[in-house]
Amino acid sequence: MNLNFFKAMDRKKTIHALSILGDTMLLLAKNADKEAYNPLVATDYYEKMQTAILGAKAQNGWFSEDAIRESLQQIGERLNEEELGEWVNAYEVAKKPKSVGLILAGNIPMVGFHDVLSTLISGHKAHIKLSRDDKVLIPVFLDILKTLQPELTEQIQIVDNLKKVDAVIATGSDNTARYFEKYFGHLPRIIRKNRTSVAVITGEESKNELKALGKDIFTYFGLGCRNVSHLILPKNYNLDLIFEAIIDYSDVINHNKYANNYDYYKAIFLLNLQPILENGFLLTREIEDLHAPVSVLHYHFYSSKDEVDAYLNLHAEKIQAVIGKDYLPFGAAQSPALDDYADGVNTLKFLSEL
Repeated sequence: MNLNFFKAMDRKKTIHALSILGDTMLLLAKNADKEAYNPLVATDYYEKMQTAILGAKAQNGWFSEDAIRESLQQIGERLNEEELGEWVNAYEVAKKPKSVGLILAGNIPMVGFHDVLSTLISGHKAHIKLSRDDKVLIPVFLDILKTLQPELTEQIQIVDNLKKVDAVIATGSDNTARYFEKYFGHLPRIIRKNRTSVAVITGEESKNELKALGKDIFTYFGLGCRNVSHLILPKNYNLDLIFEAIIDYSDVINHNKYANNYDYYKAIFLLNLQPILENGFLLTREIEDLHAPVSVLHYHFYSSKDEVDAYLNLHAEKIQAVIGKDYLPFGAAQSPALDDYADGVNTLKFLSEL
């Protein structure tokens, strides 16, 4: 039997272990009883996972329990043997494993997990530099994965600094991206910058679709690159239709950090005599700027489909996802498939070619 056969068998074992990890995340997302978990997980990690949720909340005020469980739900749904198998089917396991440096983001819970997953399932070694804003959750689930498949232990290292790596996948801001390019410019690399998402409204949406748009706006308090921060509206569109549909998300204003943002930006806009529309938990501004701060939603009007296309093309390098009737479904922004890669760069293909 050749080496490729054994590597394929190792991948099958990895996929099986990941599927158990996915089940674990789904159970934790709904706060299931200890007895529901895989015995290996229940015995050694049930209490550790509960403690990790509390620790993550304490470390990062934006990581509410709802936000953490939502992230676990979304990741867990993807970690099943069928989807994982289809995802990696076109790519062979690395013949010569490389050390891949991963600089993870921390804007939403476990946002960097996909890069870790891609690296491990490709057969490479993951040298993981955690974000200071998300240092608690990912290590616990990697420990579970190593317990389920001990062979992965040598592939996983959590590090403070990236040294002697063969490639880099780094996620950060536009400013940190310049640093990453300078520091890692001699290596194969994926460098990600700031992005956000938009929704295209036609005026023909149902109330349920507009309600689902609320999920795209407010999940993780709007901090993710897949959160909608800008609406493209048909001329003379009545924003009250959206305000009425998203009323179920009004509790967001009870979160201290979100409320602080809301009060701050409302005061700034009023002091600067900038017109706004607001409903007590969301500030909206008519402006073509793509990015909006937390608690603020930008919008502008269009008269033709050509104007929509022109705006999307102009900002293509800064848009992560487009939501709407002819685009991703409303409510699906934070539910990417395994092959819905950040910034449109195929991470698995990149790793397979190292």
